[in-house]
Amino acid sequence: MKAALEAWGADSNLFHQGAAKQSEDPDVIAATMAAPGVVLKRPVGSSGPFMEHAELPTDLTGDRGSKRSDRKSQGRQAHKPSRRGNDDAADRKAARAFEKEQDRRAREQAKEEAALEKERERRQHAIDKAQGALDTARRKHDERVAGIRAELEALEEESQTEEARWQKEMARLQAALRRARG
Repeated sequence: MKAALEAWGADSNLFHQGAAKQSEDPDVIAATMAAPGVVLKRPVGSSGPFMEHAELPTDLTGDRGSKRSDRKSQGRQAHKPSRRGNDDAADRKAARAFEKEQDRRAREQAKEEAALEKERERRQHAIDKAQGALDTARRKHDERVAGIRAELEALEEESQTEEARWQKEMARLQAALRRARG
């Protein structure tokens, strides 16, 4: 029932309101099971088979008194060949429209993917540039630190040399002072 209401585009429950009813007819059930989700129709007031495109009723005069064989012959004569040619043209047109829409969506998706790829490349280029700048700055920093350490070692060595010289000179001057005193 829910699928039927959706297929009909009904906003309210037509089954509950009595405007539609569930069928127990095996022919109707077989026809609907053969084409699920498709709204099947038949001419109003007829007992003909359900089809996707129902033909108009052939007996519009309301003359129900005619013989059954007359009705059959009238039905056959009045029954026009199916408008399958028009349906085929409509089907082809719908298929072309569908293919065009698929092509449009494919182009749109390709365009979006190209834009995403371009953005990824731009981002990767920015990352590579920033990483290069960081690596260059790190090398410069390491060189400066190495130079400062070398200067510190040289100053430490100079400081030790000066301390050793001072110790010798102080010892010599103290010895001279002691000799002068006495």
